[in-house]
Amino acid sequence: MAKIKILNVAVLNDNPSPFFSSFQFEVELECIEDLPSDIECKIVYVGSAESESHDQVLNSVLVGPVPSGRHKFVFEADPPDPTKIPEHYALGATAVLLICSYLGNKFSRVGYYVNNDYIDPELRETPPDIIQFDKVERNILASNPRVTRFKIEWGDESEEESGCTDALVEISEDPMVV
Repeated sequence: MAKIKILNVAVLNDNPSPFFSSFQFEVELECIEDLPSDIECKIVYVGSAESESHDQVLNSVLVGPVPSGRHKFVFEADPPDPTKIPEHYALGATAVLLICSYLGNKFSRVGYYVNNDYIDPELRETPPDIIQFDKVERNILASNPRVTRFKIEWGDESEEESGCTDALVEISEDPMVV
């Protein structure tokens, strides 16, 4: 049984926003019993659908130890380094992931589709040879996160649980409701 549930993740950025703006997420979680160790949360920008080698960890924080109850925090990260993104993947669809782990085991991943495109319609129609990231905006599809929950060993079970479940979660206007 999961000891931590991610109740809600809200995108706090203006949407769309400039490519070079930070990512900001408000994360609400519930812990059903005290956890003596920290949970690790990471924001990962997917640089290429073909290889994880282009993914960038934008920020990583340790939260804890976590007492039982509901908790909320704002998690912010700098934008990705465009020099690490393959040019043919810089514009168009990609994803940003919020990954949470406990004792080195991933228990939750919340992913958002992201679309990067030029603000100026003329640049969209006739893009320059070299991408001008200062003229690109990022649009996070905040209304349809892809949530994957992983069963893990929380440190006190006699046998390890395995597997995962995928779920689409609708985020309501009230950040307390999922």
